Amino acid sequence: MPSSVSISLSSKGVHMNRINNRVAVVTGGGAGIGAAISIALAKDGADVAIWDWNVDNVSETVAAIEEAGRRVIVCKVDVANKQQIAEAAEKTRQQLGPVGILVNNAGVSPEQDFVKISEEEWDKVFDINAKGTFLCTQAVIQDMVDAQWGRVVNISSSSAQTGAPRMVHYAATKGAVIAYTKALAREFAAVGITVNNVPPSTVYTAGLQSVEERLEGGIQGYVNATIPVKRVGQPEDIANAVAFLAAEASGYVTGVTLSVNGGRYML
Repeated sequence: MPSSVSISLSSKGVHMNRINNRVAVVTGGGAGIGAAISIALAKDGADVAIWDWNVDNVSETVAAIEEAGRRVIVCKVDVANKQQIAEAAEKTRQQLGPVGILVNNAGVSPEQDFVKISEEEWDKVFDINAKGTFLCTQAVIQDMVDAQWGRVVNISSSSAQTGAPRMVHYAATKGAVIAYTKALAREFAAVGITVNNVPPSTVYTAGLQSVEERLEGGIQGYVNATIPVKRVGQPEDIANAVAFLAAEASGYVTGVTLSVNGGRYML
């Protein structure tokens, strides 16, 4: 470090994960990993707009955000629908303010034998997981350009890093998200916008619970065989990584794939 550089810390220390009154959009933010992300960002100082196609079960998430002292709105959005995204973006600006943080979390993860994947199924997964990420980012990034500050965090998947049988269409979309992250990061780095992605591995959500009976030895047996830390991930594990990447203090981190997977995949 050059001798001319000095760092001054207050006696109370530095809050590395603080977000100073920014407006955050979390797609798929009503339940599961998205809910954990929404709550973590609120606790760190963000007002939150939840964009989700299913708005029937968001009351607990909304209550937790309000308990953290932050504002929250809920928008019913299909992330593959450009018009619904535009309407949600406008509602978010009107009720909360310009968007400073976007978490592209909404996605689907179907399973199907490769030879049985139809063209329609392939297109649907790409429409939600890949095109949805593109459309949502394009709808709000001008706010970040105007502010000369922004954080985009894309939720990818360890399936794109390791491969996943019977999930070729899903893994392909998440591989696209990782490449998209790097390209977008380079395009907007000079104007104060960082773009990163978090690929979760085995996380205990409703989706994982639904396939538990098909896993040899159950979830814990699967974890013991595949995850070095020997525990299943929790939504909060992903949320903590997202909160770091969304923070004021993470401005020198961009184009990064921050793997949160218990050691399943190591670079």
